[in-house]
Amino acid sequence: MSELIAVAGKGGTGKTTFCALTVRHLIKKGLGPVLAIDADANLNFNEVLGVDIKQTVGEVRDDLLRNMGMLPAGMSKDAWIELQLADSMIETKDFDLVAMGRPEGTGCYCYVNSVLQRYMEILQHNYPYVVMDNEAGLEHISRGTTKNVSYLLIVSDASPRGVRTAARIRDLVKDLKVPVGQMALVLNRLGSVEMTRAALAEADERGLELAGVIPADELVTKFDLADRSLLELPDDSPAITAAGKILERITGKLALAG
Repeated sequence: MSELIAVAGKGGTGKTTFCALTVRHLIKKGLGPVLAIDADANLNFNEVLGVDIKQTVGEVRDDLLRNMGMLPAGMSKDAWIELQLADSMIETKDFDLVAMGRPEGTGCYCYVNSVLQRYMEILQHNYPYVVMDNEAGLEHISRGTTKNVSYLLIVSDASPRGVRTAARIRDLVKDLKVPVGQMALVLNRLGSVEMTRAALAEADERGLELAGVIPADELVTKFDLADRSLLELPDDSPAITAAGKILERITGKLALAG
């Protein structure tokens, strides 16, 4: 059965970077192919993975609504959507990527979203692990497009605002009764000892379960500035090492693999 690792957090905390580190870890552990889902309307998961997006799920949905009466003869709407979705997927040797795109605009999307939900559920079962980069509001999870989250990791930087946002996301998940197996905080880009202590104290005050800490890593910054895929980071990268320990800590399977 496929396991879904969903990542959320305030903008600018490095959640997309953590998603890329997660994909890299799974690949290195021999747990691929991995399905990467970009559920953030900002669409930059592909950039840290080093691939280009051809078409988003949102664009497939909008195209259908615009061209409902112009489908090829003998082709059902369901078949047309699935064909377009398959064509929009980015496929590589180690991972595939689906970009959800922007949320709905005007008009009725009920039928299309039901087809998308069914397609995504079928698609996910073809991969041992799915890594989903979410926007802070968790819209795609709360709307039901993606279900059965095995692990929800909420990423924050060391700022009190970031940790408070993480706590609100946790509370939203609980209020919406989103089915989540495990949920924990990841503190990212931590520098000084004082910064780390302050972030840990804020997290403790908010009652957030801590999955682990990732230090500030100059290599990640250099790769970002050079527009290089984070999958190419060396094994001795501090961020790679820390992310691997977090993932092994939260899941027994990842600890035993590789």
